[in-house]
Amino acid sequence: MIDKSRPLAVFDLDGTLADSAHRQYLLERKPRDWDAFFGAAPADPPLTEGVELCLDAARECEIVYLTGRPERCRADTVDWLATHGLPSGRVHMRRNDDRRPARVTKLEILRRLGGGREVRMLVDDDELVCDAAEQAGFRVVRARWTGASAALKDAQEREGRT
Repeated sequence: MIDKSRPLAVFDLDGTLADSAHRQYLLERKPRDWDAFFGAAPADPPLTEGVELCLDAARECEIVYLTGRPERCRADTVDWLATHGLPSGRVHMRRNDDRRPARVTKLEILRRLGGGREVRMLVDDDELVCDAAEQAGFRVVRARWTGASAALKDAQEREGRT
C-alpha cells in the first residue's frame, strides 16, 4: 500500500545509481549497439554515492525510479535494484518506441508524479534533465559522482534511448 502522505524521492539509474561506464563504449561505434548496451546493464556496479543517498532518502520518502531505459529492460532493472539492496519502489521506464529526449520524457513523468504529491527531490546525472526539472520548479540533486561519455550524452538528447 502506498502512503500518499510521504514525499517522493525520484532517482535515475544509469550514472546515478548504476555505473554504466563499462558499457558506454558500445555507443561510440556506428551503428550504436543498443541491444548489447542494455544487455550489459545487469553487470553495472552500484555507485556508492547514489545508493547511500537513496537509502537515506527512503527513511522519509517513498522512492520512485525514473529511467530512460526502455520498458523491455524492466526485469533486469528490477532484479538489479533488488540485488544491490535498493529500496523497493515504482519503476518508470521509457516506452520501447519512445525516442523523445530524456529531458522531455522524464519531465512529463515527473509532473505526473508531482500531481498532488510533494516531490522532495529528483536525483539525475543528465544536466539537461536537471535543468528542465529545475525550470519546472522541482528540487534537483545533480549526480556528479561519475562522468558520462559524450556518446551517452548524445544518445540521451538526440536519439532518446536512455
